Amino acid sequence: MSNEAFKAAMSRLAAGVVLVTAQEPPLDPDDPLAPAGEDVGMTATAFLSVSLDPPLVLVSLRTGARMDDLLDEQPLWAVSVLTESQRHIAGRFAMKGRISDRLLFEDIPYARGEATGAPLVGGALATLECRTEQRVTAGDHTLVIGRVLTAHLPSTEGGPLMYFRGRYRQLG
Repeated sequence: MSNEAFKAAMSRLAAGVVLVTAQEPPLDPDDPLAPAGEDVGMTATAFLSVSLDPPLVLVSLRTGARMDDLLDEQPLWAVSVLTESQRHIAGRFAMKGRISDRLLFEDIPYARGEATGAPLVGGALATLECRTEQRVTAGDHTLVIGRVLTAHLPSTEGGPLMYFRGRYRQLG
């Protein structure tokens, strides 16, 4: 089977779109004058609930991607479930060869998670803060399983942002 045939088949599976975020640790945690770590974000469509008891979720990250490397050293991260009106956020954090994450967050309303310190997108349908429980290598991806520490529903307006046949879509 070719990669193209596999990608075409999987593009027929609609998926919700989330923004995975984390905060890099300070460059030198022992030096209070050292620069703080940068916020990092990544659009993902491979995100799902794994368990209710304990509450676990899973996100699939391309091995070697910046978020994969960060979550290998930083166990705290967050997820914002994007609404159909937040397509621009999904596109911005999915760009290849993009500008720095600091500039990507610049005009997006967000709050810091109380448990993780990671950015939580304002107006998202739901936000979850997580701590990594397990990392599993799966082909060219890493499956990161996280225990949900907090879950909030900041917005009830609009529907979810979906990804289908290589494009962002909305329900209906």
